[in-house]
Amino acid sequence: MKFISTRGEAPALAFEGALLAALASDGGLLMPEAWPQLEASEIAALAGLDYADAAYRIMSPYLAGDPCLDDLEAVLEEAYDGFHHPAIAPLRQVGPNAFVLELFHGPTLAFKDLAMQVVSRFMSRVLLRKGARATVVGATSGDTGAAAIEAFRGLDSIDVFILHPKGRITDVQRRQMTTATEANVHNIAVEGTFDDCQAIVKGLFADRALRERLSLTGVNSINFARILAQIAYYFTAAVSLGAPYRPVAFAVPTGNFGDIFAGYAARAMGLPVSRLVIATNLNDSLPRALSSGSYEPQGVIATSSPSMDIQLASNFERLLFELAGRDAARVRALMEELRTTGAFGLTQGELGQLSDLFGAYSVGENETEMTIRGVFEETGVLIDPHTAVGIAASHQEASLGATPMVVLSTAHPAKFAGVVERATGRVPEQPERLRLRLGQHERCAVLPNDQAAVADFIVSNGRAASAGAGA
Repeated sequence: MKFISTRGEAPALAFEGALLAALASDGGLLMPEAWPQLEASEIAALAGLDYADAAYRIMSPYLAGDPCLDDLEAVLEEAYDGFHHPAIAPLRQVGPNAFVLELFHGPTLAFKDLAMQVVSRFMSRVLLRKGARATVVGATSGDTGAAAIEAFRGLDSIDVFILHPKGRITDVQRRQMTTATEANVHNIAVEGTFDDCQAIVKGLFADRALRERLSLTGVNSINFARILAQIAYYFTAAVSLGAPYRPVAFAVPTGNFGDIFAGYAARAMGLPVSRLVIATNLNDSLPRALSSGSYEPQGVIATSSPSMDIQLASNFERLLFELAGRDAARVRALMEELRTTGAFGLTQGELGQLSDLFGAYSVGENETEMTIRGVFEETGVLIDPHTAVGIAASHQEASLGATPMVVLSTAHPAKFAGVVERATGRVPEQPERLRLRLGQHERCAVLPNDQAAVADFIVSNGRAASAGAGA
């Protein structure tokens, strides 16, 4: 299996190369050269398997012929050993034919753990084999950073630099990152938005000399390994509801489009997904694109679901590649148009394909709070605001009939206790593993929204540069 760039001007890479590169050298995102196919009998055979065993069967075709395939079984067993539910990603019914997929049973109480615990172990093993060091750089709107730090903390071969928008994440999300004591962990609060943080990270990767000097690698969902690990829970959820003999719909709270793109990938592999619902908060660039055919990110709005306070959805480029028939020249032109004008338009054919599979809805603050309250009053279940956005958006899909609707529940309500208490009058219980991870002393550098300032900080504090790239 080879991985190719959405922009078509970078060499194809095997999985190990794609894992460490994260972003293609031409600035594009890496994609499998073809989607592996699972037959109906193979999908049905996932029923009853342990989560790690099911994930192995789903992920292994992407690693065919790669050294990482030999690591896959052990990586998955180790990655999910620290989860606090035996099913890893359990389903909970919240209404007639309505379910939430609980993805918050990992160490940082967010769905990012399901992929980050896998990616960190792959990277560590690859670097040990090569006798090399690497510098992980990532941007976070709240949960990615905590999951990355938890996964990479204390690893001798990797330094971790996480950028977050200053003052735009919750106290719990910030402290999950900034109270880590390990010397290889570095937090940077950028005076800007998540989109600014994301632009800086992409800019760092675009600087080839710096990238090589620091052996940069990324753990945002620009890294296809993150997407790959997330495909698994779409399969396990759908199979438990009757797939492949019954179609399933999914509603996904999303900002950067990575989690929902994993659902697209599952469908491309043969899973009978009838509908994918893009659920956003007031940062509605994706719903506007589906309604108008014009993708035009605007200014970021701060909301009660901060992990989705994103307008520029990086992974949308992967879907554009698919909508354009894998025409890399078309994707390059669209990305250049976005860079120069701040927007681009879809063709009628592209928009038609998009609308056939995806619905997209923006959910306001009042509706989010009302949904948290309504779910609690009807079921006794507390949900976080991101999950509430997903549930509210799912209610807009009226023509599913007997098809089950699964809403991805992306974070534990204790991470957003203030919002949940305001909506329900109940304070969600804080799991012990969260209390234990919230130390007292915070370590964080505050930097301007400036790529050069961030690059200087990484060079000054990282170990890969002093050791020599690849040393």
